[in-house]
Amino acid sequence: MTRRRKWLLGSGIALLVLALSFPWWISLPGSFLVDSDTPSPADSIVVLGGDQYGFRVNKAVALVKQGIAPGVVVSGNNWYFGLWECELAIDQAVKQGQPRDLFTPFRHAAGSTDEELQAIFAEAKKQGWKSIVIVTSNYHTRRAHLLAGRHHVEGLRVQVVASEDGFFRPDEWWWHRESRKVLFLEWTKLLAAVVGGL
Repeated sequence: MTRRRKWLLGSGIALLVLALSFPWWISLPGSFLVDSDTPSPADSIVVLGGDQYGFRVNKAVALVKQGIAPGVVVSGNNWYFGLWECELAIDQAVKQGQPRDLFTPFRHAAGSTDEELQAIFAEAKKQGWKSIVIVTSNYHTRRAHLLAGRHHVEGLRVQVVASEDGFFRPDEWWWHRESRKVLFLEWTKLLAAVVGGL
């Protein structure tokens, strides 16, 4: 058998294996982004900003109902024409029937997840919290874990818990346009976070 034929045969076998294993490997880029802790009781639940649809806040409320923490701190900056994102999120939850006194707005000027976590950890230290549950979108949990680890606060236990997201399905991201967009953007941000930390 000639060298060229061996190469063609080897390439054909590799492509066949790749095609047959498609259901296993195609989900990996999406599922890798999800790194969610199993929640345990904490002093507070903190919802990261950046979710305009309430998925994160709804997950935090569910955790309160499970007895994980007594209330929800909603993080958010001044993004929308002088309106605070955290207050808009709380207003939306109240419209859906949640009691307003369940929530505490946390206003900050952070422009990135990294800056937001630094502000949250400073607030945790100020409040004397020993443990917090950070709630964020499923695709955002691995990056949140990575960045949270860089700003470790002595004596503070941090859990990162995923909320479902209506626009990202980690195990079938390739079927949905919005999921593909989220995957591309989040991988870009994750790689930038890794490089930025080197």
